[in-house]
Amino acid sequence: MRSYRALFRTPEYAPFLLSYAAFAAAQTIGALALGTLVFQATDSPLLSALSMFGPQVAQLAGATFLLSAADRLPPRAILSGLSLAFAAGTALLALPGLPVAGVFAVVVGQGLVASLGVGVRSGLLTEILPKDGYVLGRSVFNMLWGLMQVAGFAAGGALLTLLTPGTCLLLAAALYVAAALATRLGLTARPPRASGRPSVSATWRTNALLWSSRSRRLTYLGLWVPNGLVVGCESLYVSYAPGSAGTLFACAALGMFAGDVVVGRLVPPAVRPRLAVPLRLLLATPYLIFVLEPGTVVSAVTVAVASVGFGAGLVLQERLMARTPDELAGQALGLHGVGMTSVQGLCAALAGAVAQLVSSAAAMTALAALSVAVTLTLAALGRHDERQPEAVRG
Repeated sequence: MRSYRALFRTPEYAPFLLSYAAFAAAQTIGALALGTLVFQATDSPLLSALSMFGPQVAQLAGATFLLSAADRLPPRAILSGLSLAFAAGTALLALPGLPVAGVFAVVVGQGLVASLGVGVRSGLLTEILPKDGYVLGRSVFNMLWGLMQVAGFAAGGALLTLLTPGTCLLLAAALYVAAALATRLGLTARPPRASGRPSVSATWRTNALLWSSRSRRLTYLGLWVPNGLVVGCESLYVSYAPGSAGTLFACAALGMFAGDVVVGRLVPPAVRPRLAVPLRLLLATPYLIFVLEPGTVVSAVTVAVASVGFGAGLVLQERLMARTPDELAGQALGLHGVGMTSVQGLCAALAGAVAQLVSSAAAMTALAALSVAVTLTLAALGRHDERQPEAVRG
C-alpha cells in the first residue's frame, strides 16, 4: 500500500484517526496548561517538566502489570473507557486550589491507565490495516499527532493569554469526552487478539520473551533512549522561554510532521533501513546550538529541523514488527510505546534536575550531546551484532 487514497479507503481507518485526533488535541492543550499552572505556582523548571511529562514515567508500572491486556481485551471498549478516565482526571486537575501533591497524584494515575492505551491503540492499527500498509498508516498516525501538537500547542498558547490554565484544562477534558464518543461510534467491536485472561504473569512472560532477542533489545533501545533525551530537551521549553514555549512546541511538532511525511510516503522501502542512524543524529545534533542561548526565532527553526529526525521511529518500528510474531504485535508495540514514553518522562526529570543546577540552555545542550553518544554506541553494537553468526546471537 503506497498511496494515501488506498489508505483512507480502508474501513475504520478514518474514524480511528478522528478519535485519536481529539485525544491528542486534549493531551497537548492539557499538558501546556498544566505545565504553565505548576510553573506559576512553584517557579520550578523541574516540577513544571514533571507535570507535563511525569505521567510517562508512571507508564513503567503499567507496562509491568497491565500490558498483557493490550491483546486480551476488546479494543473499542478499552479505548473508550481510557478517554473517559482521562476526561475525569483532567477535570480534577482544573479544581481551584488543588495542591501540587494532588496534581502529581492525578498525573501518576493518568500515566498508569495510559500505558494500556498505547498497546491497545497500536495493536488495533495492525488489525485495521494490511501488513503492507502499516508503515504508511503509522506515518499518517504520527503526522496526525504532529499536527495536533502544532494546533494544540498553538491554540493552548493563545488560549492561555485569554483564559486561566484551569479553564484550558476543562476544555481538554471536553476533548477527551469527544474522543470517547468517536471511538464508540466509529469503530467496530472486535474480540481480543489473544486468548486468556490479562494478568501480571502473562505480562511478564511476554515482556521477557520480547526482550530475550538481542536484535529486539537493540531496536527497543534505539526507539527509546535517543528520542527520550531529546524530549528531555523539549520539557525545558517552558523554563527556557516562558512566553514562547507554545511556539517552540508547535515548531517541533511541525518538524516531526515533515519527517513522517518524508519517511512514510517518499522514501522507498529499500532505503528506509539505512536512515535509522542519520535520522537519530539529526534529532539531537541541532540542539547543541542551545549552548549559545539563541533567541526565539533561531530556537524555533532549530527545533523544527531537529524534529524531522523523529522519523527514525517509523524505521525502527518496521524493524521491530519484522522481528515479532503477529500474535504479540499489540504487546510488542505497547512495550515500545510505554518504554518510549517512560524514558521520555525520566529524561524530562533529568533535564529539569540539571536545569535546577545550571541553566535550561546548558541542560538542553548536555542532553543533546548524550543523545548523539547513545545513537553512535547503539549503531556500533548493531554492526557488531550483524557480523556475528546467527547461532550465537542472544
